[in-house]
Amino acid sequence: MNHFKYEISPTFLCLTCLFVTCLLISNIIAGKLALILGMTLPAAVIVFPITYIFGDVLTEVYGYERTRLVIWIGFAANLLMSLLFMITIILPYPKFWNQQGAYTTVLGLTPRLVAASLIGYFGGEFANSFVLSKVKLLTKGRWLWIRTIGSTVVGEGIDTLLFIVLAFVGSLPMTVLIGMIGAQYIWKVGYEILATPLTYRVVGWVKRRENTDTFDYKADYNPFRLEETHGTI
Repeated sequence: MNHFKYEISPTFLCLTCLFVTCLLISNIIAGKLALILGMTLPAAVIVFPITYIFGDVLTEVYGYERTRLVIWIGFAANLLMSLLFMITIILPYPKFWNQQGAYTTVLGLTPRLVAASLIGYFGGEFANSFVLSKVKLLTKGRWLWIRTIGSTVVGEGIDTLLFIVLAFVGSLPMTVLIGMIGAQYIWKVGYEILATPLTYRVVGWVKRRENTDTFDYKADYNPFRLEETHGTI
């Protein structure tokens, strides 16, 4: 079966690198708790929502199938980083080096947290891209704000719910879990809404630069397939 080959432009490559960079940074700084607008949130909330903005831009301009590749690159990079952190922490160290505890506190990741993070990311990012792609078809490319915000409402909801439940259920009271889910979800969706004018500008700039605006007619939405098909224009 013949498939279109990926044509990687410098702009697409830069967007992919920024997406993956924001994803990795958000996972590294997630252990830091911050008090923002009276809410106790992981510091990652200042960076992680940006991955959804880049995801919106990628799907809007290049389509679901091209964005699927980027999501998998982010997944692989996150998994590799987590595994290397765990290996690094268990390496023997000289007696005179007294920073092992601090290093472990900042970069130590339990298998449960890694699994919860990856599952939440997988479900949320693919849901975000799928919803944006479908809503673009339904609206015939109009009203970008409806699909960027709507896809975030779905994607961030799935991501937040999966991560917090899988990572903390059984170790925290249910009231605390619900509060964490609610606070993070409200923050992330609000972040997307406030960033909408910037998203418009970036999408417009990338479309003009790439001279493309993809509609996913008959696209293959299977998240486990990496080839492009003939279903986009």
